[in-house]
Amino acid sequence: MAEAHQAVAFQFTITPEGIDLQLSYQALNQIYLSGVRSWKKRVSRMKNSVIKGVYPASPSSWLFVAVGILATMYMQSDPSMGLIAKIQQHLPLSLHVSLSSQGQTMVSALVFSTLLWLSLILALRFCLKLLLSYHHWMFEQHGRVSNTTKVWVTLMSLFSRKKPLLYSYQTSLPHLPVPTIQDTLSRYLESVRPLLTDSEFERMTKLANEFESTLGYRLQRYLKLKALWATNYVSDWWEEYVYLRSRGPIMVNSNYYGMDFLYVTPTSVQAARAGNTITALMLYRRKVNREELTPSRVPGTVIPLCAAQCERMFNTTRTPGVETDVLQHWQDSEFVAVYHRGRYFRLWVYRAGRLLSPREIEYQIQRILDDPSPPFPGEEKLGALTAGERVPWAQMRQQFFSSGLNKKSLDAIEKAAFFITLDDEEQGMKGDDPAGNLDRYAKSLLHGKCYDRWFDKSFSIVIYKNGKNGLNAEHSWADAPTVAHLWEYTLATDAFQLGYTEDGHCKGEVDLSLPRPQRLVWEISPEVQAQVCSSLAVAQALADDVDCHIFPFRDFGKGRIKKCKISPDAFIQISLQLAYYRDRGGFCLTYEASMTRLFREGRTETVRSCSKDSCAFVKALENGEKEEACRRLFRLASEKHQNLYRMAMTGAGIDRHLFCLYVVSKYLGVDSPFLHQVLSEPWRLSTSQTPVQQLELFDLKNHPDYISLGGGFGPVADDGYGVSYIIVGEDLINFHVSSKHSCSETDSHRFGAQIQKALQDIMALLSADAKTSTSSKGTNQPQSKKLH
Repeated sequence: MAEAHQAVAFQFTITPEGIDLQLSYQALNQIYLSGVRSWKKRVSRMKNSVIKGVYPASPSSWLFVAVGILATMYMQSDPSMGLIAKIQQHLPLSLHVSLSSQGQTMVSALVFSTLLWLSLILALRFCLKLLLSYHHWMFEQHGRVSNTTKVWVTLMSLFSRKKPLLYSYQTSLPHLPVPTIQDTLSRYLESVRPLLTDSEFERMTKLANEFESTLGYRLQRYLKLKALWATNYVSDWWEEYVYLRSRGPIMVNSNYYGMDFLYVTPTSVQAARAGNTITALMLYRRKVNREELTPSRVPGTVIPLCAAQCERMFNTTRTPGVETDVLQHWQDSEFVAVYHRGRYFRLWVYRAGRLLSPREIEYQIQRILDDPSPPFPGEEKLGALTAGERVPWAQMRQQFFSSGLNKKSLDAIEKAAFFITLDDEEQGMKGDDPAGNLDRYAKSLLHGKCYDRWFDKSFSIVIYKNGKNGLNAEHSWADAPTVAHLWEYTLATDAFQLGYTEDGHCKGEVDLSLPRPQRLVWEISPEVQAQVCSSLAVAQALADDVDCHIFPFRDFGKGRIKKCKISPDAFIQISLQLAYYRDRGGFCLTYEASMTRLFREGRTETVRSCSKDSCAFVKALENGEKEEACRRLFRLASEKHQNLYRMAMTGAGIDRHLFCLYVVSKYLGVDSPFLHQVLSEPWRLSTSQTPVQQLELFDLKNHPDYISLGGGFGPVADDGYGVSYIIVGEDLINFHVSSKHSCSETDSHRFGAQIQKALQDIMALLSADAKTSTSSKGTNQPQSKKLH
């Protein structure tokens, strides 16, 4: 192949006169420049390791300490209280011979300065860890801040003055605490009380008490031992048992999606959109590698969040196994894998250590689009193996993809920075049926044709024929906020930084000597083709069963909600409870994802947002009780929800603790009826908010149409709903609702209508209160003037 010839740096011929070397200086130059790039990355990693290793101090602070010690000694004072003399006595004999007495004193002083500097760094890091362990500020009401919190804010501001690297805070973040058995059981019983009858609740209380008095403390001891030893007592088990050991399809069941802008498409040229999108993603990867990204923080504060999930964002693949999958991560990758019309390509995005320009990547993508070659036998639907059951895929991979051409081609996909699908369909909101188009757009990103995505990659990008794009992400390596951060940067960089020419093409020049993208070659046996058909049938049935409904809610947004002095998230969650009650005639166990990234290697915790307070409000509203009573109950429910969310964020949740106790019980080979009951309860309403983390990247004032649609996921329970929402700006909330057609009791469009109605009804209830308050103030205003 042409690519193979271009990769040869030299050839040689044996002649009667000797060996004739034929050097390719261009190829050698390419190798040299690639090596320079590799060494630059190593030096950068070493430098960053030093900088973050001494944070919150800086490497230059050593100089100040050393100069201070030497200056003090120059003034005939010993700041070490005799330690420098002790160090001088223990210097190597060679230094005693080669250095004068003054030189030995200087060396000893520098050694003492270094030890003092390291001690100060450890003390500073310990203080920072103590500060980051303080979470009481989260529970204080606005305007009622304690003196302790005021001092804490001042100290945190001092520690945050120095600009940190991405991972600077990692070693200073506290470890996730293990709640007490009593607290977890008490919170659990409180959470299920509105969902159970009196007899059911009595039975569950009895099981909980038996668990606490018999097995609970034994399991808790093992869990506390793990918490002392491990960085995070939950995360590794959560990744393994919830994600990697699942043997069902990860498509729909685990993977989730992210969408393009709602109203605009920056260009209608497919290759150009791919060029800018790939460039933006590679620029983000460069920032991650160099640790130039600012650590994510709790919105509106200087409190950092754990950045560990960024480490496996690129060059990562979930590889199947018979019993458990494995996440494989490579240090670097200079290419991406591309799928188009049944064919797989390797596209190099670096040449001679230089990232190709957006225009050059567009040129290479267009070459793929124009390539007329047909797929190899069995190649077109090969990706269905990643969409079906995990065990057959693991067996096929071991038997038919562990050597030869198939292994080389599979390595090219798995070791790629990420995966790109050049879809031959058009998607988006525009057209005669915008609502239906959004639903089809969501389903396309969630599962596509079930064979034109590589669901094992950490994330796959889809570029549609009309220039629309989107993302499908594998869930085990990271949670949605991490991927959302990446996608926000990508969309903003694509539209506002890189931009396009007037005719919709990428900017920049093209090196026409670029080698063509490399076709991946396969030898697909009949056995593999038969398994591909089988996996595709499983995946297609799963995909056809998904009912997606996406709708932008434009009546009001967080701006109007905040004027009512209500948390937007609490407002939406209580609205979902009202919508579900109207849809199904009752309440259900509700899952809202909350982060635990205030702790090192933290991931998520469950907020059980169906509480007795939210149920009381819904029943009061539906029973037609007085508006004032309903408003009072709503505010109680809102405060309760906010408190539940804060507790989940600060390590006082319910479900991760019970999950880990269950894992310990399985390791010990003991059964717990209580834990079995808890972990078998279905989440019929699974919800998640997609946070907007980098609003400063989007100029919504001058470009109001450049708003994100957010993303969504499939239903968790066969007879339930999955609801994702993103609060954009002040006046828009986008919802993504999913369910299954096979369940006669669920309907995503019906539930979407109930959500809209619930939002409107609650706002009308609160707005009536606001009008009454305004009227009262207007009536009392003249009297207040007279008093003055």
